[in-house]
Amino acid sequence: IKAQKKGKLVARVHTGDPSIYGAIREQMDILDEYGIEYEVIPGVSSFVAAAAAIKKEFTLPDVSQTIICTRLEGRTPVPETESLESLASHKCSMAIFLSVQMIDEVVKRLLKHYEKTTPIAIVQRATWDDQKIIMGTLENVAQKVKDEKITKTAQILVGNFIGNEYSKSKLYDKAFSHEFRKGIEE
Repeated sequence: IKAQKKGKLVARVHTGDPSIYGAIREQMDILDEYGIEYEVIPGVSSFVAAAAAIKKEFTLPDVSQTIICTRLEGRTPVPETESLESLASHKCSMAIFLSVQMIDEVVKRLLKHYEKTTPIAIVQRATWDDQKIIMGTLENVAQKVKDEKITKTAQILVGNFIGNEYSKSKLYDKAFSHEFRKGIEE
């Protein structure tokens, strides 16, 4: 507010994307209250950076077409209808934020719906020079996380999208017609 009154340009930089767990709404509300114009510039969220780091795609034909971004409750509660076990019932691709310090609880809740052999990745500090990746399954990931002493700044990715079984996309299938091409019948 003081800088704006002095005609200065101010930038508030967030890690990741400010629209996901960025507490940006309350900041924007204050700026609105003071009539200060601002612009929100999207960033790269840790969940997409983590998927890129492990070279996987969240949406694969016949595997998953849905991504759920969530977190365990901690000091900030989570609505009961959005509990991890409730969301896990969909068995889709999941990105779990702000929860690696509770990895045992994460695994316990996920196991209510996912198989113990479900692949899981923990990506600490995705895209940073000291990035660390742990690959495992629900039955062994908690110990791996503890062995590596990962307690924060880590994204938890879970789901069969991490595996290697999927159907090929129709997009590049010669027989598939779309707006730019008529499919070739064989």
